[in-house]
Amino acid sequence: MSDKDQSGLGIEGVLRGLGDLVDKLGHLAETGEQLKRSGQFDLQSEQGKDVKAVYGFSVRVGAAGDGTAAAEPKVEPFGNVRRDEKTGVSVVQEVTEPMADVFDEGDHIKVVVELPGIGNDDVRLDLRDDILVVEAERGEKKYRKEILLPRACDAAHLQSSCRNGILEVRLA
Repeated sequence: MSDKDQSGLGIEGVLRGLGDLVDKLGHLAETGEQLKRSGQFDLQSEQGKDVKAVYGFSVRVGAAGDGTAAAEPKVEPFGNVRRDEKTGVSVVQEVTEPMADVFDEGDHIKVVVELPGIGNDDVRLDLRDDILVVEAERGEKKYRKEILLPRACDAAHLQSSCRNGILEVRLA
């Protein structure tokens, strides 16, 4: 086998990509921005079923919630590819973990979740103190994410809407 992997990238391409990522992370630390990377590929499961693997991550670097000092970089993975902690093998799961952002806007918390192909009637929300669980399903599209909120919230003050696959949740 040559020094190129199946996607056609040689060792040089992989190293260049890692170097670009390190440069981008340095820029993010300086500017307080966010980086998102994702991809998808088709696989066949052991049962012979075609599956779509989706993976990605978001790196957020910026000021702390109170705006006083730089917060630690936060890496949030998303998708349906997970590494089995016991075996170390990556597997494609049936349920996808969606991309989510949490904004503390003082008088309320706003959560935005990307749920492609999902409508308002397909979403279920469960709030327990400072953890919001988002579940959604339509056809073969299945999503689930547990989101840690900056503080405990009251479910009686939860408002949500999902339009064009973008779920917005407002917690007073």
